[in-house]
Amino acid sequence: MAAIRLTVSCIIYFLFILSAKSSNAAYNVISYGAKPDGKTDSTPSFLKAWTLACNSVTASTIFVPKGRYLIKTAVFRGPCKNKIIFQIVGTIVAPIDSRALGNSGYWILFIKVDRLTVIGGTLDAKGAAFWACRISGNNCPVGARSITVNSANNVVISGLRSINSQLSHLVISSCNNVVVRNVKFFAPAQSPNTDGIHVESSTGVTITGSTLQTGDDCISIVFTGSDNGVRIKSWARASNSFVRNVVFQNIIMNNVKNPILIDQNYCPNNQGCPRQTSGVKISQVTY
Repeated sequence: MAAIRLTVSCIIYFLFILSAKSSNAAYNVISYGAKPDGKTDSTPSFLKAWTLACNSVTASTIFVPKGRYLIKTAVFRGPCKNKIIFQIVGTIVAPIDSRALGNSGYWILFIKVDRLTVIGGTLDAKGAAFWACRISGNNCPVGARSITVNSANNVVISGLRSINSQLSHLVISSCNNVVVRNVKFFAPAQSPNTDGIHVESSTGVTITGSTLQTGDDCISIVFTGSDNGVRIKSWARASNSFVRNVVFQNIIMNNVKNPILIDQNYCPNNQGCPRQTSGVKISQVTY
């Protein structure tokens, strides 16, 4: 089992309820026919709410209340006219039949959407049947990544919980300026190819405060022409923090200046760490 926990300074993140800004357009998926019973196909309702939000000239919020909502393969496509908050309180579930998601390779896809924020909630991809098929060697579908963000800019994914993904939980592809924070992704140790976060052809991706416990890679990245490859850095001030039991494997780096780097004296502009103390214990790191 691959497991990693990224711990950072406390991040205070305020979630504004829908009434916080009356100027924002709000779209509750239940208003468009979604049923919180976990059985009724709510895909058309989600897509209807998305179309309205995407075409709104004011900032919009799509709201998914408490309950369980069955969603099949869904494409949320842009470009949109203004920023969108996708706020999930309940749980979005995939069909139990692993073949129901087809061979597209994704379950939920956001494509060409700028200024997107996905907040909270749970995704349950019901991956057990697919894993069993893969392990048995039978004729199986290609599998679906739970949430994919493709060709997007200025994206925030915060507080999302993803369980039982067929393949990767989150894929970030051809994107710029993406922040992933306080997410929790879980899949059993024996679930094949259930990467936590896969990053490809993207720049400015920041992952903080997250727990990733999966059957494969926690975070998978291909490095090309970057300054640093696999890097562990810690603030140069005393603390009780630690980094341990980290495994880097199957890494490809092309023309990378510093392929492997451990910096226990990180102190940008010499501010916030007056005594320059290496205060984070690093152990059990394997390359």
